[in-house]
Amino acid sequence: MTQQLFATDALLPTGWARNVLITWDGAGRITDVTANAQHNHAAVAPGPVLPGMPNLHSHAFQRAFAGLTEYRGESQDSFWSWRNLMYRFAARITPESLEAIATWLYVEMLEAGYTSVCEFHYVHHDQGGTPYADDATLSLALLRAAQRAGIGITLLPVLYQTSGFGAKPPRADQARFIRSTDNMLSLLERLAPAAQAQGAVLGLAPHSLRAVQPDSLAAAVQGLTALNAQAPIHIHIAEQTQEVDDCVAWSGQRPVQWLLEHAPVDERWCLVHATHMTPQEYQDAARTGAVAGICPTTEANLGDGIFDMPLWLQHGGRWGVGSDSHACVNAAEELLMLEYGQRLSLRQRNVLATAAQPEVATAMTLQAVQGGAQAAGRAIGGLAVGEQADLVALDAQHVALRDLPAPSMLSAHVFGSHRTSAIDSVWVGGQQRIASGRHTLHDAAAHAFVAARSATIAPD
Repeated sequence: MTQQLFATDALLPTGWARNVLITWDGAGRITDVTANAQHNHAAVAPGPVLPGMPNLHSHAFQRAFAGLTEYRGESQDSFWSWRNLMYRFAARITPESLEAIATWLYVEMLEAGYTSVCEFHYVHHDQGGTPYADDATLSLALLRAAQRAGIGITLLPVLYQTSGFGAKPPRADQARFIRSTDNMLSLLERLAPAAQAQGAVLGLAPHSLRAVQPDSLAAAVQGLTALNAQAPIHIHIAEQTQEVDDCVAWSGQRPVQWLLEHAPVDERWCLVHATHMTPQEYQDAARTGAVAGICPTTEANLGDGIFDMPLWLQHGGRWGVGSDSHACVNAAEELLMLEYGQRLSLRQRNVLATAAQPEVATAMTLQAVQGGAQAAGRAIGGLAVGEQADLVALDAQHVALRDLPAPSMLSAHVFGSHRTSAIDSVWVGGQQRIASGRHTLHDAAAHAFVAARSATIAPD
């Protein structure tokens, strides 16, 4: 059944347009976008309509310990001390708690303007590190959570084999993550029908160069390509300076340099973080067509560093945003943090504006949607014919937005809403998931999340 939405203002791939009539079919695909149109009795959006934002990096279970690591445990806390705490939490996750946590997280994402998620999933086995009777148990829990919440998902099971460069054996607290390459490819085959049934995309995430040896990386990419030549590949890379130093000690090369010389990096790949690169690595990585997966609030929370976005864009680099550890679940706030990080580093303002889009929020939104869609491997690249009808309508009556022109409303949504949501409505594949800022599952999912978190952090 054909559906329509009329927007007084809508952000199209080419920029803002007035009086836009968006039409989609029963499959949720946009069939027509007409500017300067009459509304023809279509439903009228309550404010400017934006393309839904893809979230290109998520570890769902980590939402349940957001805020619980903000105390000094060592003389100088770092990513690595945080990781030890995270492992202790991961050891207690059950299939039931994972599904409850992920369901609430995905509800939060939808309410915050994300319409799809790339789930970088590495907790595979039971609490002792033994595979479940159904090896796909935890992956299926995530697919069910996404389906229940109504968010689009790209599921990226993680290949994790070693604890460090040079094939260091895995630590005891990594036992839940470990898979052989053949076992991973079997998991992907097992998951394919379930993913297809709900319109999910299935890809692969070699965790990092320190966690996957070169022969395993090559075999996994080759095996994935044999299953689906378009499947996305995501990898953590050059997030921390210690990781860079360890990679140089192991191989004589920096992580991005090594990856580009030893793997077939192209548009299928998402280089998550890529925080610490040389100018030559920025140039070489951008030219592959890979997407840089930037997670500004998590990178700030973990003290990772600041990605050099102007240099990346100088070489035509593509990018998107992710909420990663979910210290923050808010698409607008990721954009704000990204721009503010650049300002602090460069001591300039409106760094990510462009000549074509001088409004920085507009420019960032368009670029993040397009890069995020590429990384997700899904047709969610904007309000255009052939794309999925993933739409976000702002509330034009929100005090931060009221009586402003549409581009300024988006700017106020990103930079001036002061932690109160200016999102009114969200559609995923043409199905409305958020109305008046709330998901129908909001209360029930929140209750289940709190119970799951309490059980997970309870003392033995």
